[in-house]
Amino acid sequence: MLWLLVFGGIAVAGLVTLVSYAIWLAHKTADVLSEVTVVMERLGAFGDLAAQIELPTGAATVAASHGRSPAHGGLGSE
Repeated sequence: MLWLLVFGGIAVAGLVTLVSYAIWLAHKTADVLSEVTVVMERLGAFGDLAAQIELPTGAATVAASHGRSPAHGGLGSE
């Protein structure tokens, strides 16, 4: 009869441990999903900022393609 109490106690302790782990895992999953939401919002804001960037056209692009810097008077390393 004693073995029944021992194994019953082990089973109850295991069940309590399993339920506690499941609750802990649910909380951690909620935390991760919250962080993913924050990252997605920041990526959206970054996308909005990146969409506002205007690429240079004209002389600056031509000078850059020839290895010349317009900031230095258009002179290259020649």
